[in-house]
Amino acid sequence: MGVSIGFICATTEELNRAEKEPSWADAFLGELYGSDDFPMPDRPYGGPDKAFAGLQFLFDAADVSLDFLMDGFSILEDGTLFGWSAEQIESLARQLRATPWEQLAAHYDPQRMTRENVYPNTWRFRPEDELEWLKDAYDELVTFLTAAAERGYGAFMSFSF
Repeated sequence: MGVSIGFICATTEELNRAEKEPSWADAFLGELYGSDDFPMPDRPYGGPDKAFAGLQFLFDAADVSLDFLMDGFSILEDGTLFGWSAEQIESLARQLRATPWEQLAAHYDPQRMTRENVYPNTWRFRPEDELEWLKDAYDELVTFLTAAAERGYGAFMSFSF
């Protein structure tokens, strides 16, 4: 299974309740993802899934101010669920839309990523394929953030390990 990050849209009311009632938030997300209606067209969701650390490496190198594990606010004490306000999602969507993939890809360094054990540490096997994988994850993230921002949503971010 591995370590992964996923986002799903949340209303301001849901985020406020989650902050006050973390156990409600955990159960609510279970219901969302486990619903027969998932995925719901009015509730965007998206990655970066297992590519989060590779993207974080590129964001850091390109001075993009996004830190998956530090931004947002913690909902569950075990560090597996975070909330991101509508303002954060809108700001991040704007920032990433203004950051072309080529700007990030210029910092792709599979040897350094291998040395630094950037998860999932697949960079040494087929580095050219992994760059395309990161691009796909970036595109999915930007698509999610754009859709969420256009609808005025915040987000829940799940960190699974």
